[in-house]
Amino acid sequence: MTRPLGRLLRWGSMVLVAALALVVTAAWFSSRLPDRYNVMSMGTVDLGRTVSSAAGGHAGHGSVGAIAPGAATAARETSVRSLVTDPSLRADVVVDLVATQGRVRLPDGGTVDGFALNGETPGPTITAVEGQLIEVRVRNDNVTEGMTLHWHGVDVPNAEDGVAGVTQDAILPGGRHVYRFVAQAGTYWYHSHQVSDPQVRGGLLGALVVAPSDGEQGSTVEAAAPPVDVIALSHTYGGKRTLNGLAGESRVAAPAGSTVRLRVINTDPGPMPVWVTGTAYKVVAVDGRDLNEPGVVEDRSILVTAGGRADLEVTIPRGGAVRLQVAGASLVVGDGPAPTPARAPAKEVELLSYGTPAPLGFNPAAATRSFDYVIGRRLGFLDGKPGMWWTINGQMYPDVPMFMVSEGDVVRMRVVNDSGEVHPMHLHGHHAVVLSRNGIRASGSPWWVDSLNVEDGESFDIAFVADNPGIWMDHCHNLRHAREGLVAHLAYAGVTSPFVIGGDVHNTPE
Repeated sequence: MTRPLGRLLRWGSMVLVAALALVVTAAWFSSRLPDRYNVMSMGTVDLGRTVSSAAGGHAGHGSVGAIAPGAATAARETSVRSLVTDPSLRADVVVDLVATQGRVRLPDGGTVDGFALNGETPGPTITAVEGQLIEVRVRNDNVTEGMTLHWHGVDVPNAEDGVAGVTQDAILPGGRHVYRFVAQAGTYWYHSHQVSDPQVRGGLLGALVVAPSDGEQGSTVEAAAPPVDVIALSHTYGGKRTLNGLAGESRVAAPAGSTVRLRVINTDPGPMPVWVTGTAYKVVAVDGRDLNEPGVVEDRSILVTAGGRADLEVTIPRGGAVRLQVAGASLVVGDGPAPTPARAPAKEVELLSYGTPAPLGFNPAAATRSFDYVIGRRLGFLDGKPGMWWTINGQMYPDVPMFMVSEGDVVRMRVVNDSGEVHPMHLHGHHAVVLSRNGIRASGSPWWVDSLNVEDGESFDIAFVADNPGIWMDHCHNLRHAREGLVAHLAYAGVTSPFVIGGDVHNTPE
């Protein structure tokens, strides 16, 4: 009896191993991405919860490829190519940019292997006034894998969004592309969205600042002159954090008694505490949107997530200066003696309750579409590679949701992070207002974001109006995480894209 039992156990083990091998092989094979694919053909349509289903119905799901043509019955089929700024309008601001790859000189005289625009990294700051038409003419000199420019935080027409394989083809070496969009007041930045993880880390980026048409954006101090603008763009080169490309301490002149608007831009992949020494300050804007009646902040930092921006207002003390600090670098503003560097304060500004409530312009309680965006992590294969990969609503890329909306929808979304790491979530083409965090309702100024810091274990409820038709990325702006599959899309019914990821130009948005 012993031998037959042992033989049976051996055969059983062999069958189990063979079955496991088949399962693993099938999982590996199914994870492989095709050489070219349209983003609308991948993943699963998520129709969300409608008003009626929220009372007890269920969310609709289906094949993206199957649902997209049918969805066009609600609206005439529109290509992203046609979603452009009126071509008859004449540009007010024209900028020519040439992208290069190689050894790049930094503002402090050092050099790094990376990317430049017009020979600089950060690239030239683009400035405009609200309502002006900006035209940016880009030429790729020698960036071997191609490049694009995405206007981070600007709610541009979809064709101008700069996402390779979704809204355009990558600009190959020797190629040219023109972007046109109307300026919206606020602090923004631009960066490549082709092979974006290495290209952004390598410095293919720059600042975009749009002044309000009346010259008074965000100022909370009565003054004869408008606030002095000072940009503080943070980027890490070769492991060294810089502000405006300068490591350590740098300085900007500003007269005593003047009001200064410090425009902080975080281009790095993780959240960044920012603090001020030498005076109190106010947080007058987040992600290009003014806060209502901001209060005075003392001995607190403000957290600026990856891709995010914060505008801080300070008054330069007489006979002194103000120091803006981030870990590893600082910017002294003023003509007097610099305040001594200080450690980051123990507490942060709580934007959920900061400032004073104001009308939103729409009613989130009357949402017509509601979605879940639950971030997790599990073992599996991504394009044939084994590892621990990010999941969205339990699925790994490319089987991730395509959130479907119609123009005019009031949209709510619950973002939940159960993944073990922080994620800076960035929705293209829209600003969303934060309704609550971990069930605690927002009670301060409307807090509008395009880049939202979601810590592990946190959940946010946000809302926005679907008023910018297109196919829009909704992804983690730790671009390594995006490259590892933390990417979904928001798509409008009836909108299609002629572009493909992969293909002859090797479109690779992340």
